[in-house]
This record gives sequence, structure tokens and C-alpha cells, in this order.
Amino acid sequence: MAGVFSRIFKVGQAQAHSVVDKLEDPIKMTEQGIRDLKNDLQGSMQSLAQVKALAIRMRKDAEDQQKLAGDYERKAMLLLQKMQGGELDAGQAERLATESLTKKEEAANRGTQLTADWQAQQKMADQLQGKVEKLKQTISRYENELVTLKARAKTASSMKKINQQLSSVDSSSTVAMLERMKDKVNEEESLAEAYGDIGQIGTSLDEEINAALDTPAASSASDSLAALKAKMGIQ
Repeated sequence: MAGVFSRIFKVGQAQAHSVVDKLEDPIKMTEQGIRDLKNDLQGSMQSLAQVKALAIRMRKDAEDQQKLAGDYERKAMLLLQKMQGGELDAGQAERLATESLTKKEEAANRGTQLTADWQAQQKMADQLQGKVEKLKQTISRYENELVTLKARAKTASSMKKINQQLSSVDSSSTVAMLERMKDKVNEEESLAEAYGDIGQIGTSLDEEINAALDTPAASSASDSLAALKAKMGIQ
């Protein structure tokens, strides 16, 4: 009983696959798949643009912080120079110079952190760029293969139609009909030749009899006329 149910299940499964095969058009499905990949590519390129934009902003921020650190260091040097020249009180100059150097360190630290962040972001952008390029190449390859597959499918469909037409021809009945026609033609030709021979035999036989008797047809007719006159008593 289990074997019976198993066979029934397999038959139903096969029928289900058959229905799916009839409903699905591989070429249309492939075209839809390529359209989906192009949509994915568009989304990936937008993401790549955003990642690159963030990397560019991080690089500029890092450069700005490094420049700011340099500015604070120069300001600290100017303050010390003014102190040395007597233009500023030593205590005030050292306090301000210290504050400037503190800000320089803060800017330099921010610049270092931003540089690290920029480098990490740039690495991610490069990786994403590689994936986008790979996706582009994949789509291009699929499109080229689809063109080839369409041509092959069209050729296969034409060959299938021709083979179906050839397979539907009953060659045995056609050959038998041709043989019957050939026999009929041979029979008609034989009969025509036979009738021709018969006609020739009749004509040649009369000629042979007349020649043997050496009595032409005209002389026989004159003799018959004379005999008939004598019988009727006509002089």
C-alpha cells in the first residue's frame, strides 16, 4: 500500500512540474532576472556614491583639522615671540601659548582620528566599487548570453516544428501509393503496346493472304461484277 501511495505522489509531483514548465517562459524569466540585477546595480551605485561622498568629507575634515593644528602651533610661536620681544607679559603669553598648544593637540588628534576613519571609509568604497564593477560585468555577460540563447531557442523551435511535420508524414502509405501508381502506369503502357501489336497483326495478315493469292482487291471486285451481270443475263 505504501508503494502505491509513493507512486501516486511521484505522478502528482511530475504533473505539478509539468504545469510549472508550461506556465514559465525561461527567456522571459531571464529577462526579468536581468532587469532585477539592473535595479540592484542602480541601488549599489547610489550606495557607492554615498560611501564615496562620506569618504571625501572625512578626508577634507581631516585635512582641515591638521591645518587647524598647524595654525594653533604658529599662534603659540607668535605669542612666545611677542613675549620675548617684550610686547606681551610673560605670564599671559605663556598661558595663551599653552592654550594654543592644547587646541593644537586636540585638532591634531581629531585629524588623526578622521584620517583613520577616512582610510577605513575609502577601503569600503574601494571594495564596493569592485563589487559594482563585477555586477556590471555579470549583467553584460548575461545580456550577451541571452542574445545567443534567444537565437538558439528560435533555431530549436524551427527545427522542432520541421521535425514534427516530418514525423507526421506516413512514408509507408506514400510509398505504397506510389508503387500502386507505378503498377497502374505499367499496366496501361502494356495494354497500349498490346493493342498496337494486335492492329499490326490484322493488317499484315490480309496483306499476306492477298500476296499469296496474287489477287489484288480491285481485280476481285471486277470479277464479282462480271459474275453478277452473267447471273442477271446482262450482256
